[in-house]
Amino acid sequence: MQNRRTIVKTFLATLATMSAGSGAFAQSSVGNWNQGGGGGANQASTTTRVISDFGVSPMVTPNSYDAMLKAIARYEIIVARGGWPKIPRTRILVRGSKNKIVRALKKRLAAEGFLPVIYLTKTSKKFDDETHKGLVAYQKANGLHALGRLDRPTQQALSVSAQSRLATLKANLPRIKEAIKKLGDRYVMVNIPATQLDAVEYGVVYSRHNVIAGQSSRPSPILNSRITELNFNPYWNAPVSIVKKDILPKLQKSLSILKDLDIKIFDGYGGPEIDPKQVDWKTADPERYHFRQQPGKGNAMASVKINFPNKYAVYMHDTPTKRLFGAGQRYFSSGCVRIDKVHLLTDWLLKSQEDWNPQKIQSVVKSGDRTDVKVLRPTQVRFVYLTAWVTANGVTHFRNDIYKLDGTGFVTGQPRALTDS
Repeated sequence: MQNRRTIVKTFLATLATMSAGSGAFAQSSVGNWNQGGGGGANQASTTTRVISDFGVSPMVTPNSYDAMLKAIARYEIIVARGGWPKIPRTRILVRGSKNKIVRALKKRLAAEGFLPVIYLTKTSKKFDDETHKGLVAYQKANGLHALGRLDRPTQQALSVSAQSRLATLKANLPRIKEAIKKLGDRYVMVNIPATQLDAVEYGVVYSRHNVIAGQSSRPSPILNSRITELNFNPYWNAPVSIVKKDILPKLQKSLSILKDLDIKIFDGYGGPEIDPKQVDWKTADPERYHFRQQPGKGNAMASVKINFPNKYAVYMHDTPTKRLFGAGQRYFSSGCVRIDKVHLLTDWLLKSQEDWNPQKIQSVVKSGDRTDVKVLRPTQVRFVYLTAWVTANGVTHFRNDIYKLDGTGFVTGQPRALTDS
């Protein structure tokens, strides 16, 4: 039998998988986190970092629409010429391998621009350095593990037809158009299918972050807003659905769960704190009471909550379960977006405000005191749903259609929830 400490630790971790926006726990358990909240498990894990060079192009810029039009024209030509060759299923091939399938691989990569056009006619069956380099570039553009080997996930991506890729590009054209409307020089762009966030200033990526987005049954909304406030060491206000389904059943067995989770109870939102011993929790109406988790390491929001006005009641935040950022498919929330190494972003958001710097932020976080900070230079934030986009270097990127929206005409708003049935 699990000891009490293990049970509480597991419950605290589970709290972090819920959405404060929709007020529901994510259905995927902490135990199977590598599988994510939807299909496309071949997507590679990526690294959060400050970008130290100019070689990394933002996912979206004011020029993205024109770049998409050019890509569509190019793929239309590819389709008109009959598409690209199919690659027969094979064992894993690596640099140095000799196999007739390598010939088809070279032609396939050249057809999409990842190898020089001369490879369309080359007949060598050797997996040479140039082919390795081209395959790595292809894998990066498709969100795959960039190992430069022809493995099963890469073969699956290569098997997608030119017609399908063209359709994906066309499905994303109106989304790109919407995403760049009145886009300024400084913005945060969250691409749900890529589960990544760009902090961009004057066309340069300052930092790129892994994020955790809504699972397919509780998708993140697509929105346009401005970041206006940061809450350091925030409270977590438990939604009624969480109280009913998860907290109350434990509370009926033992009041100690309130101490373990550092939760206080109030008589209504904004009402006086109550003594939980004075309530019969087996008959109490959970909608009457406000359950509030205090700031701390176990808090579901962890060290910071990033606010921006929106009708979906979602926000971005830190998380105590940081290991989830190592997954390739990061769809574990119920709508809100969790950010890896979030204080790279909070520092960037507050860098023009006097007395705020990384040291001050860490000091405030370490204090554990609730601290609210208005962002004096409200920064644009956009959640986008792009399964295809083109970066400034001309590379066309594709990602899995996690919410099954391509071909539906979806551009912005709340995606419909998908169910296993």
